[in-house]
Amino acid sequence: MTTQASAVAVRGVRAVMVFADDPEASARWWGKTLGAEVHVDRDGTSVFAWIDTSGGVELGFHPADDERNPRGGSPVVYWAVESVNATREALLARGCTHHRGPLDIGAERSICQFTDPFGTVFGLDGPA
Repeated sequence: MTTQASAVAVRGVRAVMVFADDPEASARWWGKTLGAEVHVDRDGTSVFAWIDTSGGVELGFHPADDERNPRGGSPVVYWAVESVNATREALLARGCTHHRGPLDIGAERSICQFTDPFGTVFGLDGPA
């Protein structure tokens, strides 16, 4: 007899953790880029910083650790945007570098990926 497991109940993304060499500098860049207030907690030599985005997702920046949380080891987060092309140009002008894409993935939807000035890969998702 096979029993189907019930789905895990989630409401959406609440927080995304990015592992960075300089968490505060990463948070400050993203805070300025997204127009969000930066929050910083210092615990001795460790710094954790975060912003609350206008979409309700907390974007946290934790110190990278080669053994447990290497820089760039985070999942790729895709931000929903009104225009991939316009947002792409704005991010390139702010110091991001092209990683991959843009790719048309159907239904007037396009995605692309960048690397921020601190080595974190992220994506955009929306109409071209």
